[in-house]
Amino acid sequence: MTSSATAMAIDQIRVRDLRSEAAEEPPPVAVGEVKSATQVIAIYGKGGIGKSFTLANLSYMMAQQGKKVLLIGCDPKSDTTSLLFGGRACPTIIETSSKKKLAGEAVTVSDVCFKRDGVFAMELGGPEVGRGCGGRGIIHGFEILEKLGFHDWGFDYVLLDFLGDVVCGGFGLPIARDMCQKVIVVGSNDLQSLYVANNVCSAVEYFRKLGGNVGVAGLVVNKDDGTGEAHAFAAAAGIPVLAAIPANEDIRRKSANYEIIGRPGGTWAGLFEALAAQVADAPPVRPTPLTQDRLLNLFSAKDTGRDVVLQPATLEDLCGRADLSKPSLEVIYDQA
Repeated sequence: MTSSATAMAIDQIRVRDLRSEAAEEPPPVAVGEVKSATQVIAIYGKGGIGKSFTLANLSYMMAQQGKKVLLIGCDPKSDTTSLLFGGRACPTIIETSSKKKLAGEAVTVSDVCFKRDGVFAMELGGPEVGRGCGGRGIIHGFEILEKLGFHDWGFDYVLLDFLGDVVCGGFGLPIARDMCQKVIVVGSNDLQSLYVANNVCSAVEYFRKLGGNVGVAGLVVNKDDGTGEAHAFAAAAGIPVLAAIPANEDIRRKSANYEIIGRPGGTWAGLFEALAAQVADAPPVRPTPLTQDRLLNLFSAKDTGRDVVLQPATLEDLCGRADLSKPSLEVIYDQA
């Protein structure tokens, strides 16, 4: 047999194998009850809405209540643990992995996991601006965690801090792959944060339709000024409000100074004790995402511009004339 005939035969075998593989039905998506002893909870919200503040204080309170808690920052800014560690930067898994790889060394738990007063914490990190995909960094970070034995660590709670206003697949990993049992959304009484919260509910509902198990445990209202839009959103989406953290100067000032306010016996202890109980007990529910119009209806027309009428533009508006002739690029063949 000639070399060309051999190559052709090999190609035919490859094509046959690929077609055979493509014809196989994928394994069914798991729909049974999640029975993991560890509660893995993903927290989503708009950037700057207060996820890191909420999680640092929540995880601290849980640890003081005797729970074994792991807080994982999944935001490329790597700021989730900054409040927990008094403003100090935590070495990220991505950066540490790169340095260790160049040195021919393996990453260990002690390189990337740190603790304070019973809270264990780490940052996944991400690429520098313009130098890579943040979502891919998330995926790579979890691959390293699995190699470190993440699923055998024996925590009561693992809290994942995710940026909610990025729609890249890496940030939806816990929902898409059933890596968590439930999702908590942090929002406020503003349209942008509730838009993000609604998007997260939409993602959860989408993957539930595909057979996923993840549900929404509820909404944490941060910087609550009492206007009520966030509570109205939660009611409309069919999810509970787990806590309402007031827009308070004492909270703002202490948070800006990297001070934990979720301490037993402190001024705000009761707030985070109640939130810890809610987070532990709230069941994952299937949300009802809102349409854009229903979301806008939570706010007054003067705030959203809802009374504006869309006026179609014309060619004359754009070019100053009603007719614009351009030679056609269509190739017309003569009839035979």
